[in-house]
Amino acid sequence: MRPVPLPRLLLVAALSLAALWPPATAAASARIPDTRELTDFFDTAMAKGLQANHVPGAVVSVVGAGKLLFSKGYGLADRENGTPFDPGTSLVRIASITKLFTWTAVMQQVQRGKLDLHADVNRYLTTFRIPATYPRPITLADLMNHTSGFEDSTIGVGARGKADVPPLGTYLAEHVPARVRPPGEVSAYSNYGAALAGHIVAQVSGQPYDQYVKDHILDPLGMRHSTASEPVPAPLAAGLARSYDYEDGTYRRKPFVFDNLAPDGSISATADDMARFMIAHLGGGPLLDEPTARLMHRRSFAADPRIDGYAHGFKEQTLNGHRVIMHDGSWEGFQSVLLLVPDADVGLFVSTNSAGGIDAVTEFLPAFFDRFLPGERPAPSATPGKATTPVAGFYKPARTVESTIEKVLTLTNSSRLRIESGGKLAFKGITWSPLAPGLYQQDGGSQRLAFVTDGAGVTYAATDGPAYELIPWWETPPANVIVVLAFAVTALTAVLGLPLAAAARRLRKRPSTTPRAWRAGRLLAGLGGAVGLVFVVLFTLTLIGDTSILYGVPASLQVLLLLPPLFLALTVAAIATTVIGWRHRHLGVLARAHQVTLLAGMLALVWFCLHWNLLGWHFG
Repeated sequence: MRPVPLPRLLLVAALSLAALWPPATAAASARIPDTRELTDFFDTAMAKGLQANHVPGAVVSVVGAGKLLFSKGYGLADRENGTPFDPGTSLVRIASITKLFTWTAVMQQVQRGKLDLHADVNRYLTTFRIPATYPRPITLADLMNHTSGFEDSTIGVGARGKADVPPLGTYLAEHVPARVRPPGEVSAYSNYGAALAGHIVAQVSGQPYDQYVKDHILDPLGMRHSTASEPVPAPLAAGLARSYDYEDGTYRRKPFVFDNLAPDGSISATADDMARFMIAHLGGGPLLDEPTARLMHRRSFAADPRIDGYAHGFKEQTLNGHRVIMHDGSWEGFQSVLLLVPDADVGLFVSTNSAGGIDAVTEFLPAFFDRFLPGERPAPSATPGKATTPVAGFYKPARTVESTIEKVLTLTNSSRLRIESGGKLAFKGITWSPLAPGLYQQDGGSQRLAFVTDGAGVTYAATDGPAYELIPWWETPPANVIVVLAFAVTALTAVLGLPLAAAARRLRKRPSTTPRAWRAGRLLAGLGGAVGLVFVVLFTLTLIGDTSILYGVPASLQVLLLLPPLFLALTVAAIATTVIGWRHRHLGVLARAHQVTLLAGMLALVWFCLHWNLLGWHFG
């Protein structure tokens, strides 16, 4: 079962920017690039990047000094019809960049006095409530900073058609995620949180989310080729670009997927329209008054003040010494990123229509900054009063799931952090050198990592991008591999050994002297071992395969999850019958030891299924 590709893939790419392109040695500086320079740069970068990464097309817009500096389409928006990308008419699905429109809408309602960023979100909810799992309530600021403490499940976030999409409030009420940590402590990306904020805007404004965005953001900016509605309205539908997967030399067109959490990713827009949105946020538009705009762009959360954080929904990145506020999005194969550089008054929007676009963007984005926005990251300022000591071990993304079967993805998503000679760290394929107490910097780059501890004593490795949570030994991949292997080996001795022993006994024509209960216990244990082995093999193939949970848990996986309850029943029955037949005097030491070992292995797999939500149907 592969996790559904969702927004923020480019934030992972951002971690490697400085590693791929060494920072300039000059102090951070900026100038407004001219159209000729931008044309030369993108014509070269796109020709190389699209071909190398099998991307059909891309579209770019760059703004500066309150105007559009450059926009251009590259390649094809629709391969089947040979339609070229056009920055003025080709709509791309900007996915999670939609959240910037949602957060802008929130700030508009703050400006009008209808919303308070620091009030309990339950104040604005009329049909359902967010459970009071922790003493501190979740606020709109928490939603914007992704510090709500929600888990982030991806099961069923998409729909195949408009008829399959329930009203936003209904979906939110029926899919309230578990609160897995107190709010305000660690940033862990939440699509549900953004959708909840959009619903709150709809509640206080009295308008559906898509209509609100049209009336209060798109229309005032003249974004006439953009929409928050799904499907794309008929007058714009002809311009909608198509997206593709590339595999084994073939492009496969991806279908239009409806978003059940619309405020987190429903907008389709052109590059020229996104330029209008960037200009507005850089100070040249009517969306927010000046004090509210300044507030929105101000840092609102960082796990450690020496690393990048959030600015009321914008993700901060420090690139070549420049503070960048940005967002990225990934949906249906579209890969998009929007970056604003306030100190240079420059904005960049790029979108590609294939999953390989993430690699293309990762390759040219550092070069863009080196050419037009050179500089280097300054040394860290003040050291926190109490720096957290680094802890070696396995870390999982803070963006995690605890209550559904997706919890098992911890085993494939966790990474080992090692402390090496000289106090350096090895983590996520990067070597990090000590920079200050509790703070590390990427060798050959400028990305940073800090260790923080929350109120419950949990350790996190927080980077300029995602944060990662230290996991206990029993959740680490090596420990769980041992658990599964221990079961598999003992189960195989029963599945293979018991039939051989019975055949040998028949050949020697020796009648069995063991009691019926013991024989039943051996048979049940053997059957349980066989069922468990089948489940382990099939679930492993599912876990590493292409099974999608975008539209919900597929029937094949639901059927597969019938095996753990059957396995549990056989385990309990085998234990009961083994206990009944245990005292029979004809039982040998080896037979007893083998049965106990076999049952211990079966119990290990029972624990595995219970711990990773595989016993029962935990679909959220």
